[in-house]
Amino acid sequence: MKRGISGLYAVTPDSADTPDLLAKVAAVLAGGACLLQYRNKIASAALRLTQGRALLALCREYRVPLIINDHLELALTLDAHGLHIGGEDGPAAEARKRLGPGKILGISCYGRIENALAAADAGASYVAFGGFFPSKVKPGAARTPVELLGEAKRGLRLPVVAIGGITLDNAPQLIAAGADGVAVISALFEAPDIRGAARRFSKLFRKRT
Repeated sequence: MKRGISGLYAVTPDSADTPDLLAKVAAVLAGGACLLQYRNKIASAALRLTQGRALLALCREYRVPLIINDHLELALTLDAHGLHIGGEDGPAAEARKRLGPGKILGISCYGRIENALAAADAGASYVAFGGFFPSKVKPGAARTPVELLGEAKRGLRLPVVAIGGITLDNAPQLIAAGADGVAVISALFEAPDIRGAARRFSKLFRKRT
């Protein structure tokens, strides 16, 4: 199983069409994504469980960790590889305690370095900053300065993930600024060639090394 937080971090779009979602995720994983986050803001609890189980099986096939967005109980029920939470999803320290030390815990820190320092103290495996660019998923989100990535890399001993309106055109500046991973939804799942888009995102990190 790939455990490093480095490279393309795919985040699922809202979808009630499970077969379509699985087909698109398979293309993303085949293209080289290093992590998959299951995020579905429109699904019922029953649909999240159904989709989560199917995605976990797919991720195991590709040896890519599955991270559950927001729903700690779902992550525990599935025995997923980890959880990603934001500022309104409960105490990070409690999430870490319930997940145990072996699971991945990602925490959204928005545009605040102090949030990231607190996340590190609470047991985060990685921190996420954003949004950096206009996003269809969160059109009203406040913009985060790219320079924050470098500040976080200097002040933390954790992988740093960038999110928010990321495309193949603007991802290189985030990677150059210090992002270990880029979390992408629309530029992946709405691409005409999803596997090809995932492969091109992944190549951006190989160029850095």
